[in-house]
Parts: sequence; structure tokens; C-alpha cells
Amino acid sequence: MIDYALWEVIENGATLPKTTTVEGVVTVMPITTAEEKAHRRLEVKARSTLMMGIPNEHQLKFNSIKDAKKLLEACLNENLVGRQLQERLQRNLLKQHMKTHCS
Repeated sequence: MIDYALWEVIENGATLPKTTTVEGVVTVMPITTAEEKAHRRLEVKARSTLMMGIPNEHQLKFNSIKDAKKLLEACLNENLVGRQLQERLQRNLLKQHMKTHCS
């Protein structure tokens, strides 16, 4: 079963953190609402799921990318997203689904 919320995060990219500028100093505002927290949790889950599908020898190369959409684009550019990676992603999503719904 595909978690469509994860794919939506991957397709649309991460939400930029809210910032405010006071006297020329840019400050990142913390996540405060439950909706923002849930969306951030989905972003982290999407990135983690993609990282699980990347072969071990390529993990270090992509570890610095924090946005799931950019991570998928980088994998596509490196020709890592093939049948094997798609199968691993599907397996990992299925395992996560089974852990959360069958425990």
C-alpha cells in the first residue's frame, strides 16, 4: 500500500520554515502548530524512506540533502532510481505500514 501523503511531500517539496526579519536580522520561527508538526514529520519520513532505498555505497553522497524532493531529483540525476530502488522503496513502505497497523 502506498502512503500517498509521503508521495505528496516528495512531489511538492519541503515547506520552507517561517522567518521574520527584525532590524536586518533574519530569525527562523519554530514550528508551533500541530499541523506544522505533522507536516514536518511527514517530510522527515519521506526523506528517510528515500534514503532506505539508496544503496549503501551511495548513502554518504546523498546524506547532506535534507529535502525529499531534492533527494529524489538527485537520485534521478545519478540514475539510481531504477527498478531495484523502486522495489526497495515499495518494500520499505510496506514494512512501515505493517509495523504501524498490525502491531
